[in-house]
Amino acid sequence: MIAQQVAKKYSSALFELAKEQNALDAAWDQFDALVAYLKKDRTFLDFMTAPQIPDEDKYNLVEKAFAGRLDKPFYHFVQFLVEKHRLKFLPEIIDEFDRLVRAEKGIARATCITAVKITDAERKELIQRLAARTSLKIELEEKNDPSIIGGMIVILHNQILDGSIRYGLSQLRNRLMKVKVH
Repeated sequence: MIAQQVAKKYSSALFELAKEQNALDAAWDQFDALVAYLKKDRTFLDFMTAPQIPDEDKYNLVEKAFAGRLDKPFYHFVQFLVEKHRLKFLPEIIDEFDRLVRAEKGIARATCITAVKITDAERKELIQRLAARTSLKIELEEKNDPSIIGGMIVILHNQILDGSIRYGLSQLRNRLMKVKVH
């Protein structure tokens, strides 16, 4: 809960700063690369969030790691997160920033979970239907989960559309359990 609140607050500030400086695309690219790095190796984040490490060492590492790689405003943003002891929320802040930028550009991310891989025709139809429903350009991420048996689960924004056979069977089971037999 606190991670979401912190992420919204800091990402909104960063978003406004990037928009104000007409550097939204640059910030998006830089933070996209940063999140890719953090997903590959959590050592940096573990070091930066360790309470036994003095703040001065953390500032020095941020300077060595990002001084030449990030534009000045975004480099200062990362330093500010260190100063406020909020760097542990950096992945959430970047995710929220990514969501804000995508919303600004009219792009939505959707996740489609199916038991088996969907065909190109099914993918295109799903993207068209989601685009018509949201009036946004859809970027579709596909995942396979054989445990859903069949059908699909679509996650769009904070909404889950569950059309899986597993869910249908679960609903049927619940209804049957409520039936009283005398």
